[in-house]
Amino acid sequence: MIDDETRYRAVDSRDARFDGVFFTAVRTTGIYCRPSCPAVTPKRVNCTFYPTAAAAQGAGFRACRRCRPDSVPGSPEWNHRADLVGRAMRLIGDGVVDREGVAGLAARLGYSARQLQRQLTAELGAGPLALARAQRAQAARLLLQTTELPVTEVAFAAGFASVRQFNDTVREVYDRTPSGLRTEISAGRRGGGTAGTIGLRLAYRGALDSDHLIDFLALRAVPGVEEVVPAAAPGVRTYRRTLALPYGQGIAEVDGLGAADPPTRGWLDCRLVLADLRDLTTAVHRLRALFDLDADPDTVDTQLGRDQGLAPLVRARPGIRSPGHVDPHELAVRAVLGQQVTVTAARTLAGRLAERYGVPLAEPSGGLRLLFPSAGALAEAAPEHLAMPESRRRALRGLCAALAGGTVRLDGGVDREHAAADLLALPGIGPWTVGYLRMRAMADPDVFLPTDAGVRHGLQRLGLPGDPKSAERAAPAWAPWRSYAVHRLWVAAATPAAGAPNVDSTTEEMA
Repeated sequence: MIDDETRYRAVDSRDARFDGVFFTAVRTTGIYCRPSCPAVTPKRVNCTFYPTAAAAQGAGFRACRRCRPDSVPGSPEWNHRADLVGRAMRLIGDGVVDREGVAGLAARLGYSARQLQRQLTAELGAGPLALARAQRAQAARLLLQTTELPVTEVAFAAGFASVRQFNDTVREVYDRTPSGLRTEISAGRRGGGTAGTIGLRLAYRGALDSDHLIDFLALRAVPGVEEVVPAAAPGVRTYRRTLALPYGQGIAEVDGLGAADPPTRGWLDCRLVLADLRDLTTAVHRLRALFDLDADPDTVDTQLGRDQGLAPLVRARPGIRSPGHVDPHELAVRAVLGQQVTVTAARTLAGRLAERYGVPLAEPSGGLRLLFPSAGALAEAAPEHLAMPESRRRALRGLCAALAGGTVRLDGGVDREHAAADLLALPGIGPWTVGYLRMRAMADPDVFLPTDAGVRHGLQRLGLPGDPKSAERAAPAWAPWRSYAVHRLWVAAATPAAGAPNVDSTTEEMA
């Protein structure tokens, strides 16, 4: 927790680390800004601080045109917190309020709509409808400024129930009409909206090691579903994948940083091709989770850098992230496929299942042809198509049946402890699989995998004991960021010592 004096010092120093953590509203101008806004620092007496953009908007302030506070990274709290507010914010970010209403959000969380409204308003200054409205406003601005879609189509694609509601919200939030907001961006910088193509920047704070992210995803890329290809810019790689979204199919492309780009550049270039533009908010939210773009790397690296063993790794590669997912069911299937085999073997198994049970894209794009199979389809998979030991075959089909039937949930609104207990109750699902899913599917920042072979090899590369008991004794020093420590150990394991071969880490499911 930080107090208002600390917030004001962050504003006075234009500290971008706090962008998205809070917002500064200025009474004399009627606008709200991100902490790093380059405008003249307002007097302290004129500043009010809000935890969300929605709260500032609800108090009657409009977004600053200079610093665009609606485009900042999200607060790292919403990815990591396990309480009601954190779980609610993850579901709101995924568009649940737009699709299911406040009642649907409350039902997913196990609370009444009144209780949810009261708790969100008390802590965030805005209820679920106001938070979803702020999100719709940002989606509307993106569509207005990156596509040539008619304004009426933008309104409904952004999630508004009527054109009048859309017009009123845009005027209130941006002090502009939708047409005026569109003219701020030249026509040459807008894409062709009729094809559902949107170009945008995915903002992040602090340093970002995009090579680690691209390497991690490339090693696990399922043929037909994902690929990493050279980008148009020399030396830049692009991660591409298909997306199964609530309203239709999608394709996402995210460019890594180039050699000349500083790791603190602040954004990754992204392009989305969506069959239905109502999926914009959800697609962006899931990509941000996949690339862990709302993390606070300065806080993480400071903690891990205090450890004598990890300190050299932190200094050498700041900004290592803990990748998440775009679909928790897909990740769960891939975790089971990865039990006791190499990453390469697990990828091969996933590719075979995608070829047989995946849904073909309406229009293939490059190497992308398929959506990853649903849990329901794999629950009914023929035994002869599951080339794995019988125990793992039962585990896979049992997990998929539980996911498809809703007896196990892995979405952003689940209680992590309950979800972990439900997973462990399934045959063939042990501590490694549960830990891996907590780390990636449930965005838990403090998971350690002591039996993982990559962790063992990483510790040994650092000259430390790699056995599970020794690893567990070392891990408390890395709390509450042990998930990030795991990734650093995986990086160490994949970096061969002089004259040594590279390591293709295996994963181990042990009691």
